[in-house]
Amino acid sequence: MRLRLTFSKDGPLTYTSHLDLLRVWERSLRRAGVPLAYSQGFNPRPRLQPAAALPLGHTGGAEWLDVWLERPFPVGRFARAVKPVLPAGLTLAQVETVPPKGPALQTLVVAAEYRVEVAGPLDAAHVPDDIERLLAAAELPRERRGKRYDLRPLIEALWLEDEGPERLVLGMRLAARAGATGRPEAVVDSLGLSGHFVRYHRRRLILSGGG
Repeated sequence: MRLRLTFSKDGPLTYTSHLDLLRVWERSLRRAGVPLAYSQGFNPRPRLQPAAALPLGHTGGAEWLDVWLERPFPVGRFARAVKPVLPAGLTLAQVETVPPKGPALQTLVVAAEYRVEVAGPLDAAHVPDDIERLLAAAELPRERRGKRYDLRPLIEALWLEDEGPERLVLGMRLAARAGATGRPEAVVDSLGLSGHFVRYHRRRLILSGGG
C-alpha cells in the first residue's frame, strides 16, 4: 500500500536538513506503529519518498511524502496514529492512497511556487520595474558551483504581492524538473535584494498535468 502525505514544515524544523527531516519522519512513523514497508538488502530502511528536497532555512506549506506500507491500513487510522507523535513544526494535512506501482513522486514534479519576504530598510518603488526587466530579458546568465546556466527559462512567473516601508513580498513560480531547477535565492539576487534579510516559503509543488 502506498500513501501520499501532504504536510507543512516550519517553526523549530525550519533549519532541519533534508536528510534529518526524513529521519524525523522515520522516527515518527515508527512511534505511531504503522506497518511500514522496508527496502531489501543488508541495511533495510523504511520506504519513504519525498517529492523534492526543501533547502535548509526554507519553510514549506504543502510538501509531499510517499510512504509504503507492508499491508492495507485505513487512511483515517493512519492519520489519527501519526498526528499526535509529530514534533513541533511538522503538521500532517492530508493522507491519500496512490497506486503502489505508479511513477516515482520526484519524476512528477515540474515546478514550485514560493512566497519570498524581504525585510529591512529598502526602496520598493523600483521593484516592479526590476521584475519587468527580468521577465523581458532574453537570458539571465548565472553561475552555481562552478557551472554556468541561464536562469531566465527557469522563471515561469514572478510578481510583487505586497510592499511596505521595510518589507516586500514576492511571489514566484520556478521550474523544478530534474536538471532544470530554479532557485528563489538566484531570483532575489538578480533583483538586487540579496543583501537584505529574506524568508523563503515554498507554498506548493506542481505536478505534471497541473496537479
